[in-house]
Amino acid sequence: MEIKKILFFTVFALTSVTLTVSSDGQQESGAMVNMTLAEFKDIQYSYKKIDAWGMLTSLDLTKCNPDIIRSAQKIKQYVVELCDLIDMKRFGECNVVYFGQDEVVAGYSMTQLIETSLISGHFANKSNSSYIDVFSCKPYDPQVVAEFTKKFFEAEECTISVILRK
Repeated sequence: MEIKKILFFTVFALTSVTLTVSSDGQQESGAMVNMTLAEFKDIQYSYKKIDAWGMLTSLDLTKCNPDIIRSAQKIKQYVVELCDLIDMKRFGECNVVYFGQDEVVAGYSMTQLIETSLISGHFANKSNSSYIDVFSCKPYDPQVVAEFTKKFFEAEECTISVILRK
């Protein structure tokens, strides 16, 4: 199960440093600030080191199972299971709406408020791609989110981007 990782480390309010990590865990490009690659990849360590306010994980999934991404019920099930997995408390109901007159963007969009912020996503029918964002001021493991999401939507590929907010 290959998951491409792109990690963003916010150092100051307007400055960020980017590190791209290949599927074998080696640094591909980018720079780091006073951290080893292992420390950088340890999101809990990084979160504490910069005294982060929150974390955003963005997932780009390709070649998803079309039956799953075209089902509002399955998308809602995904949100419930994800929130349980990463111990996030849902606030209100999950909102899943189908829209898009242009077939390139047509598909469901989802929002779920959580007590510590928001989970959102868009599911593009034409490309069978999914774009999921999890933002929370409560730390969680983005790798767990990526692996669960890739498996749930039966995606062929998943690219993960993580930004720590200061």
